[in-house]
Amino acid sequence: MSKIVIMESLGISEEELAARKKPFEEKGHVFADYPKTTDIPTLIRQAEDADAMIIANMPLPGEVIRVCRRLKFIDVAFTGVDHVGLDAAKEKRIAVSNASGYSNEAVSELVLGMVLNILRNMSAVEARCRAGQTKDGLIGSELKGKTVGIVGLGKIGSRSAELFHAFGCKVLANSRSRKEGAPDYIDQVSLDELLKASDIVVLHCPLNDSTRGMIGAEKLALMKPSAVLINVARGPVVVAKDLADALNHGTIAAAGIDVFDKEPPLDQEEALLHCKNCLVTPHVAFATKESMSLRAEIVFDNLDAWLNGSQKNVIL
Repeated sequence: MSKIVIMESLGISEEELAARKKPFEEKGHVFADYPKTTDIPTLIRQAEDADAMIIANMPLPGEVIRVCRRLKFIDVAFTGVDHVGLDAAKEKRIAVSNASGYSNEAVSELVLGMVLNILRNMSAVEARCRAGQTKDGLIGSELKGKTVGIVGLGKIGSRSAELFHAFGCKVLANSRSRKEGAPDYIDQVSLDELLKASDIVVLHCPLNDSTRGMIGAEKLALMKPSAVLINVARGPVVVAKDLADALNHGTIAAAGIDVFDKEPPLDQEEALLHCKNCLVTPHVAFATKESMSLRAEIVFDNLDAWLNGSQKNVIL
């Protein structure tokens, strides 16, 4: 029988977690649950005798993976896996699966909420209202008729495109490769074309060597002075200092940022906390009650498949 370590909270109730574990425990598998940590010696001590490991967005360095002598499966309760030492997993022939699809609705709905918040000045007018003031000078804009550019036309990007189309927007998209079978309301263009033409740019792309630092000063300069940038992808896709400078100097009008170069809590020196017209949230796009439950369902389904000799949602 296998030992499975859950290295951080999955964001579900104790009752739901117990119910999801029960079928496995009835077959003799054993679980150990730990609070999230980034301390390497602690991670090694917790995981060194595990057969399978469940993590969410906790960094899992290769140096931990390499000393886990029994580890054969890493079950990632997240879509992106850039926080996992995949090179070490590949060296040790450890299977890796993710939870692709669990947050399609959650992320795309937060994007829409951020855009509406920014276009209608909601944070600013709320502050005015609480202070006994009026809306003077804070008349907003409608989403209908805007051109929205989506960078990364995977499942989440496609869902965002669908929502923006429903609001009457023109939708442009850019991906590493052309997406065959995309709806005809999506016009697939180059990244530069997208940046120049869009009123709203939404980043949904993965973090890899080709996207790290992709949106810096040069790309921001291509955007309209009235444009809004939304990043719900990964923090390092955007050069934070360049974005802060662009906002402070009016190169673009506003931004909504849910992801940063490090996981929140953020250092107070973080440039995006102190620039103009930047709506910030502490990496919450994926987190809803519904998405956490769906994520757990996918993760335990991945585990069941692996224990039975197959694999779903394969990364490695």
